[in-house]
Amino acid sequence: MPRILAIDYGTKRVGLAVTDPLKIIASPLEMVHSKDLIQFLTNYFTKEEVEAVVCGYPTNEEGEATDATRHVDAFINLFKKKFPTMPLHLQDESFSSQEAMQAMIHSGSNRKQRNKKSGNIDKISAAIILQQFLEEN
Repeated sequence: MPRILAIDYGTKRVGLAVTDPLKIIASPLEMVHSKDLIQFLTNYFTKEEVEAVVCGYPTNEEGEATDATRHVDAFINLFKKKFPTMPLHLQDESFSSQEAMQAMIHSGSNRKQRNKKSGNIDKISAAIILQQFLEEN
């Protein structure tokens, strides 16, 4: 059964999450460097059946574009060129990183595990974005 993949795009690191085959639960998948993202997606789409991609879209509290929005817009354009037949949905990612940090603290993660460079927060943020998308759709 095809899955849905989520992307929490950052200029350095990208968090990825994926649904279970029944599309009920979102789970962290991987953290990749943004320069390697298109190659990772190409390989992943070859190995796994993916029916759609959800990309976190950054806005501020008023729903307006942020500094990060232009980077995500550039990625979206590249994604559409590389994967023109893959459905792409945008999901508000407001506060997903803060929610991911809180989830890690509540799960007992130590400071090193929560360190942004480890990529854990990026993967968990992607899972939060995907779970919100699943709940809304």
